[in-house]
Amino acid sequence: MIVAGLTGSIAMGKSTVGKMFAELGAPVFDADAAVRAFYRSDESNVVEAAFPGVRVAGEVDRVRLAAATLGNPAALERLEAIVHPDVARRRLAFLAAAAAAGRRVAVVDVPLLFETGGERTVDLVVVVSAGLEAQRARALSRPGMTEGKLAAILARQTPDAEKRRRAHWLIDTRGPYAATRAQVAAVLRSLAAVPGRRPTNA
Repeated sequence: MIVAGLTGSIAMGKSTVGKMFAELGAPVFDADAAVRAFYRSDESNVVEAAFPGVRVAGEVDRVRLAAATLGNPAALERLEAIVHPDVARRRLAFLAAAAAAGRRVAVVDVPLLFETGGERTVDLVVVVSAGLEAQRARALSRPGMTEGKLAAILARQTPDAEKRRRAHWLIDTRGPYAATRAQVAAVLRSLAAVPGRRPTNA
């Protein structure tokens, strides 16, 4: 089974591309969805213990958590030490299930793939990009986004140019939806032709 890492900076269209991969038949592990599931679970009480006041009605409030951690490297490191092991367990279970089902290709959608060294755990990396101008316009159109918040988020992310340089495949989302989907289909066809297998405990 080929494990493809899907990544891209904020507002580049990665989530949309991930959905396209799924629609075209590839199983997709969504790291953000795994984090949300963790925040809704009873295990998230450890997040409350580390950041008092962020858990509301039995789940972590991401707005409160962002306020407690954004722009604070030590706090972010503390949070990642709590969250990443749980997400890793969920990812390994996903890959094991995909391998057991005989899937040829599996996709892991990880926003901070390069930043966390996750590229070493996949066979190939697919980077989604739209260019910096489109990225900024899309990001600032999101509810609650500000120049300061965007700057803080970008400071944590590997620059787009570096991501593009390290990509095995690049998907450009500046064009119409159909053009992006055609690129995703082309990547899947290419991946299906690549020999190789990665152990599910890698």
